Amino acid sequence: MKPQSTTIKTMMASRIFRQNLQSILPTALLMTAMLLSPAVQAIESAQDLRAIYEKTVIQQVNPPEEELQAYTDMMAGALNGAGVSNLASQFIMLVDRNPKVQVGILFWIDAEGVAQFMGASPVSTGRGTGFEHFETPTGVFAHTVANLDYRAEGTKNSKGVRGYGEKGRRVFDFGWQPAKKGWGDKQIAPMRFQVHATDPHVLESRLGTVQSKGCVRIPATLNQLLDRYALLDADYNAAVAEGRKFWVLDKNREDNRWAGKYLVVVDSARDLKPDWTIAAVRQAVKRQ
Repeated sequence: MKPQSTTIKTMMASRIFRQNLQSILPTALLMTAMLLSPAVQAIESAQDLRAIYEKTVIQQVNPPEEELQAYTDMMAGALNGAGVSNLASQFIMLVDRNPKVQVGILFWIDAEGVAQFMGASPVSTGRGTGFEHFETPTGVFAHTVANLDYRAEGTKNSKGVRGYGEKGRRVFDFGWQPAKKGWGDKQIAPMRFQVHATDPHVLESRLGTVQSKGCVRIPATLNQLLDRYALLDADYNAAVAEGRKFWVLDKNREDNRWAGKYLVVVDSARDLKPDWTIAAVRQAVKRQ
């Protein structure tokens, strides 16, 4: 049997190697991995999703337990402040917009109301400076059929960038939300708030840093996970049960009875970059 200290060092080295690999692999290889990924795996319990997340989402980070507890407390405070309660047995996504962090964390709230960690990935939130740029708003946002989702067309803008990612990627729409402008009088103004993938060849490698115009950019494989497993589709599921149809829903999706609908955005107000973030890992790789 290996000494415990050696085992711990081996585990840490393995985790850092995987993060390094995710941050420096060429986009072409990442896309190949996505294409070769297995078909949708049925989930018999909500806990199954943790293994599926680890297996299928390309870019991941691993916040330590004390960080997860802090985020759980922040999430609970935001939900209570918004008057949202009774969230047992459903998935919920939390985003830390802090420029030093830039992470999205998927939790499952179990039957006892305890937040269980499912996985975490780098994201990009609003730069907050520049024309038509907003600071990503904090708070609790419901994903409902009042603001219907759509899918990326895969077209490029004037700069040759596919802002919503490859054709077919789902755009999760959270409606018009008040946000601070990054130009002019810098007052609060309405912004269309969305969670979506981004250009796989130009922008996905920048996840983990502040980049967007105010929306939350996520890895394409995380976008696919949320979509295929209907993780934030509780409102859509209820509408489908009543006979409504939505073209945007993935025809191959795996419905689950633990679907949620809430996105919680917080700001951890850090001054230093945690060593577990993808940006910190990339810096460490460059120094080697």
